[in-house]
Amino acid sequence: MKTSWNELRLTEDYLLSRLSGQERLLFEARLILEPELKNEVYWQQKTCELVSAYGRQQLRKEIEQVQQQLFTAPEYTSFARRIRRFFSR
Repeated sequence: MKTSWNELRLTEDYLLSRLSGQERLLFEARLILEPELKNEVYWQQKTCELVSAYGRQQLRKEIEQVQQQLFTAPEYTSFARRIRRFFSR
């Protein structure tokens, strides 16, 4: 079954609780009546979780790189000293 863009958007709105009460109820009824839709919702949720986890991992790497540069580069010595002093209190 080919999934349309509108169907993906509707599923995302469902997963993110952006549907009105009526829309949510209709979507949940479709989940009961259409087993394939339930499967698609499951995989879209897993995909969103993976993308989110990857984004967090990338952000963590960027923060570590900035931290490494700020605390080891000679031009940031005074800044690093002030930060260490602030947290040593």
